[in-house]
Amino acid sequence: MEEDSSRSPVVAGVSQVSFLQRTLERLSSTQSLKLSAEDEAPVAVIALQRYLSEHSDEQQQELHNYTYDVTVTDGAWRAKCFVHPCLNHLVLANTLRTGADVSVTQCSFVYNERRLGHGYICIEKLRCGAETSVVLPRVNDVSSLPMLIKHGMEGSVLLHSDVPLQVSRKHYLSLWNNDDPEGDVWTSGSSSSDTVLDVSKITLLSSLESCFRSTWKPLPLLVKIIHKSRLRYYGKFGLKIDYPYQAYFEVADQSGTMSLVLWNELCPEFYQRLNVGTVLYLQNYTLKQSYSNRSRPQMDHHRLKTFNSIEICLNPRNPASVITVVSPKSVLPQWGLPEVAYLFTPRSELEKLVNNSACDVIGLVTFVGRVERVKSKGNKGPEKYWTYRWVHAMDGTSHHPFILEIFSSSQPEIFNCICPMTYLVCTQMRVCQVEGSSPYLTSSCETETFITGYHKSKPYVSDPRVKSFIQWTKTLKDNVVLQKTAVGGHYCFPRPPKIFTQSATDASAHVSLVAAADLKKELKTLQYREHKQLAIQGQITAVRYMRTPKTTASQGTQETGVPDVSTDVCLPDTHHHSAAEQTLCPTSLSAEKISGSGRKRRVQTRKVTQASSDCDGAASKRRAGLEKPGPRREQEENNSNSESEEDQDVEHSLQLQNPNQDSDVLSWESSSWPRQRREVSEHLRHGGLFQDSISQRFTFDAKIVLLQRSNLQPTHWTPEQNADTIPPVACPGYYQVTILGINKQIAVDAAFFPIVSADEPRAVGLPQDPHGNTMLSCLSSGFLCPLSVTTSHGDSALPKPEEILATAGELEETHVVCILDLCHLGGDEVEVLLNKVYRVTEVSLS
Repeated sequence: MEEDSSRSPVVAGVSQVSFLQRTLERLSSTQSLKLSAEDEAPVAVIALQRYLSEHSDEQQQELHNYTYDVTVTDGAWRAKCFVHPCLNHLVLANTLRTGADVSVTQCSFVYNERRLGHGYICIEKLRCGAETSVVLPRVNDVSSLPMLIKHGMEGSVLLHSDVPLQVSRKHYLSLWNNDDPEGDVWTSGSSSSDTVLDVSKITLLSSLESCFRSTWKPLPLLVKIIHKSRLRYYGKFGLKIDYPYQAYFEVADQSGTMSLVLWNELCPEFYQRLNVGTVLYLQNYTLKQSYSNRSRPQMDHHRLKTFNSIEICLNPRNPASVITVVSPKSVLPQWGLPEVAYLFTPRSELEKLVNNSACDVIGLVTFVGRVERVKSKGNKGPEKYWTYRWVHAMDGTSHHPFILEIFSSSQPEIFNCICPMTYLVCTQMRVCQVEGSSPYLTSSCETETFITGYHKSKPYVSDPRVKSFIQWTKTLKDNVVLQKTAVGGHYCFPRPPKIFTQSATDASAHVSLVAAADLKKELKTLQYREHKQLAIQGQITAVRYMRTPKTTASQGTQETGVPDVSTDVCLPDTHHHSAAEQTLCPTSLSAEKISGSGRKRRVQTRKVTQASSDCDGAASKRRAGLEKPGPRREQEENNSNSESEEDQDVEHSLQLQNPNQDSDVLSWESSSWPRQRREVSEHLRHGGLFQDSISQRFTFDAKIVLLQRSNLQPTHWTPEQNADTIPPVACPGYYQVTILGINKQIAVDAAFFPIVSADEPRAVGLPQDPHGNTMLSCLSSGFLCPLSVTTSHGDSALPKPEEILATAGELEETHVVCILDLCHLGGDEVEVLLNKVYRVTEVSLS
């Protein structure tokens, strides 16, 4: 093991005997080490890094497309370990994550048989601990802790470098998408050359078409970048390319514009140095026929001739291209390079633009949604996800904000820092005109985003529309604007159309109508922050109003890992924990098997006593989705013989109908539901509301923690701000709706929290046709009528939950189509929200 006496760990109160040191020593004498309860000690996850697997297991291809390295610390040492593929599902659910503690219960040491002096610890089984780490508060500076390396391997460059433990891979990928640069291999900065260039022997873009397919070697080019695309990762199994990246640029000179492609190793070296407005002197480039099946920026406003038949290729070898980034002060006017042009569009003119047209926008951010992921459709090779977030921005030309769907544009340092009160610029956004709703803008491959702190020296700063916007912002008062800001929470735009249409010829154009059994599969395979919108048909059989609890419990412990030889499943190992610890161990309530024996009986109680609510408070909070679920009730009841099985069923029913202590039950159920409930084979109970489901008011004091909560879990741990600075969540309650599938075999719970104020981000662009505030009309419209600004009118004009539930009788035996929004929030939290309900009269077949 590597020990450096000159570097003492910066740690307070850590035992002299390091758990990681002791474990590595024991691994030298055994092939696989199983740790007993006495040997275990928590270690904190400080880095979790992803890369393409060396080979794929066809049976579980999606789980094993990618491999993970994890760096842990016991407070005295750091150790970079390999995560066994059996544990990949913990990463995909964000259960194994940075900033949390884990207990390693089984590990081994793996030597690389094809390389001398290379090996690593492989974690085969582990138990995830509580959300709050007990290790990290003791460490003053994680980066100062020495790296633990096996004796004899100290000279391995790979073990000291920011590269994967699997030596066939040379770089890491971003943890949650493939588009963002990740790791030390990516060169940043704006290094440029002041070398005197010989521009007497250059060629123009207009001359390149005649050079194509000829043996004549092209002369150097002198061009300016006018558009930049996001990175494209094209790695796949069996591809023998170390850095399979590609990036498109549009470059221009006095004769016109042409596409330029940066390939492979040149992307880490140059991608972050080549920006719009950068001037390049290019040598040893090649030409090839353009790839027609790709997106291109709209460039009519540049008023330059476009050459689309060929593109310029910059390669790391055969031949090795020479790229010279010209210093801005060395650029001469006589070179005739065109100015970068923009097409800024004010919000007041957005409705006039045709669908799919491009525009640039600038605005003051008022709302930033949480980052979500969506699986890329039609992708060949390893599955990949796009990451995106919704943003609202005002520009002073309209009372309505820009509604922006911003996908990651290979600028993680900007994408993750978009917050209210910042000035946001988005280029090459595409217009999406929506019938019956406000238009919105979505990213293109060529979109770039910039926020306050990144505008300096950008070509657009001199644009008249930008100057006009800056003048408008000087008339604003921060305290007034802050009252209209929000961060995070569920947000989905646009609203589903008035008529649900199922097309027999084009299923991809609409929300997929799935069977209830397929919905169960979708919930099971959902990954962290993945969003899906699906439709199911059936009947609404029960509605309960759940008042939102104000506290959440910490996450318990769970062990999983490589199966033993004798079993196919990794079971939780809790025999050595106390009873209190076992109570906190999360057990999924995603699918509750319902017995058909008929022993359960309906409870008609309309008032619950204080005694029963006291003992059921924790269960009620779990039902509301704001507390981590505990073990199944049957496990708890096995320890008590004081109640009969029938009494337990009564108590269980009381929990379902009354989540509030000493309060009236607010619920409705159809006359046939008690019988149907006994007959259904499965009840998917995901219908809770979580803290991450609700947007929160932005404050500068809470900026860091609000951004951390709305962003994806980071690859590297950084000290977090005190969570007490988070503003309180403003949500008095929600409706839990039970939907029985059309074949009456599977039921699913979904949460419905209607829009109650025009101040909410979800109210922007919402069609607000008046309705009667019946249960069905609220489920159909998504809001309570009338919407008004909370600060001026309050909620006195809005109907109370009991008034809405009193009208729920119209749901009896009504065939409906329900639009559900699914999102995996991490760990055991799976959000199932009811977006809209259609009556059969609002369904069309085409």
